[in-house]
Amino acid sequence: MKIKEVKIENWRSIQSGNLSFQDLMIFIGQNNHGKSNILSALLFFFGEIKPQELDFYNESEELHVEIVFSNLDENDKSTFNKYLTSDNEIKVRKTAYFSGNFDYKGYVQNPTTEWLQENNASAYTTRAVAEALPLAEFLPESGRITNANIVFAQTQYISRNSDSIEFSYELESTNFLGLKNVAKGIFGQIFHIPAVRNATDDYITKDSSPFGSLYSKLIEQMSSSNPDWISAKENISGLFGLLNKTDENGNHNAQRPQELTRFEAKLSSHLSSWGAEIDVEIVAPNIDDVFKANTKVWINDGVKTDINRKGHGLQRALIFALIKTIAETLREEHLAAQESEQGTSSRRASNSMFFILEEPELYLHPQAQRALFETLTTLADSGAQVSFSTHSSALVDLERYKSICIVRKDSPTTGTTVCQCTDDIFSGDSKKDFNLSYWVNPDRSELFFAQKVILVEGATEKTVIPFLAQKIECFKHEYSVIDCGSKNNIPAYCGLLNKFSIPYVAVYDVDHQNGKSQQAIESADIATNAITAAIDSDFGTTIALVNDIEEELQMPQGTGSKPYVALEEINKESFEITGQMKSKIEKMFE
Repeated sequence: MKIKEVKIENWRSIQSGNLSFQDLMIFIGQNNHGKSNILSALLFFFGEIKPQELDFYNESEELHVEIVFSNLDENDKSTFNKYLTSDNEIKVRKTAYFSGNFDYKGYVQNPTTEWLQENNASAYTTRAVAEALPLAEFLPESGRITNANIVFAQTQYISRNSDSIEFSYELESTNFLGLKNVAKGIFGQIFHIPAVRNATDDYITKDSSPFGSLYSKLIEQMSSSNPDWISAKENISGLFGLLNKTDENGNHNAQRPQELTRFEAKLSSHLSSWGAEIDVEIVAPNIDDVFKANTKVWINDGVKTDINRKGHGLQRALIFALIKTIAETLREEHLAAQESEQGTSSRRASNSMFFILEEPELYLHPQAQRALFETLTTLADSGAQVSFSTHSSALVDLERYKSICIVRKDSPTTGTTVCQCTDDIFSGDSKKDFNLSYWVNPDRSELFFAQKVILVEGATEKTVIPFLAQKIECFKHEYSVIDCGSKNNIPAYCGLLNKFSIPYVAVYDVDHQNGKSQQAIESADIATNAITAAIDSDFGTTIALVNDIEEELQMPQGTGSKPYVALEEINKESFEITGQMKSKIEKMFE
């Protein structure tokens, strides 16, 4: 079961927001714009946190989070059968009220015909009325007709005649699954790792922790299949049985230690005046719980200590080592389920796994961040859904642009808004060229974090333009200069920025240098026209360099286009920037 869509209303800074979910969701944006609020809305839905008064947007009377789930397996379809649409999806809303109450309700396909609506079942329990309905064939032939009989008949009739029945899709009036509070975990397993967290919280042996969850699976496997483990459990159980007056069949236990019998007798003698006696019963513990409760995790990096005595970087690395282990375990389970004839039909709740992480890059160096991102993508590709907020471009992949969600809060009155692109914007050679240019320079992911993007053709422009902007004092750190790899790649980047509503300026060479052939000039014009055609005037503009940056800077002929050579040239005391070039750079950074 996977999250397909999320709708959030009146949660913290979010007045209204709609999200299209991927297996990997990357929330980026400036501080205090609402990234964490989106993640906390998910945690609220799954019952991981309880809403407080300040969680209600602008003191609203109620808030809700609504999720559409798709990719249901057979067990999910059975559990949520009442809510299944014709597309095998379900939609569930969790609502919290300012008074402190909350409820879950599901959407149902309700027949528009009144006698087929479950809410009206009680109106047709009179036999004469019921037998006049088309569903009469599904009623008992004799006896009293109950409300349950009518509901059953309605269900059977709808099932047989669904193609000819008109439905409306609406929120049910009763509780989801008939429960006032949906049992935690019914939608799957939630792993939440906040930005600042004590590593011990993840490595305790309680089932609620990531380590405890995995460790419990290991204990269960040994408990059911390991002969030594089974023998040890039987021996311990037998030892505890020796301590009681009677055995498991209620017969007198002649092997009971006399010390316990005398102890009971002494206690009972002091209560004789009360007409009472003591019976000491020794209850055998759940051996699996004993082993889990007495397990400790130590870290030995030359000095053996508990996790909390290590640095924050190692603590964070351990948390993600745990996530990687979960990913590997999940993949193994999926492979085993595919090979098994029974699959996962024996489970009672969904086996879906949802990972919610806040700024997972904290305390990790750049190389470790890239390794972490690979782990998170592996986890998402293994069947789980992973959602995280980040300020690191190392955790953003241009090729996975559908996973990227930019979170903005332009004003307190409009609240938090989200921008994402779920369309296919690249195809064929354009996609290949775009992916290759990104692979050469993955730092281009920083464009998603910029207030404005300056697209340039290559490394020379990327090096020279910021340098000159600093010299003429118009440089802005919140603007990103992106090397697109070539003039031909600029339109692809324009298309991407258009989809995410990110302001940009495309800087390109006209390429009409003296000595160029007519064919080369025509080819350059085709590339120029492709750039201007890709510009969306709501977000982008263009600046043309005549004929290239070397000529604009009036560098000597034959200097070449190497970034270091160009930087060395403009750093000379004799270098003076032209008024035309200065004006263009100021326009780039305005």
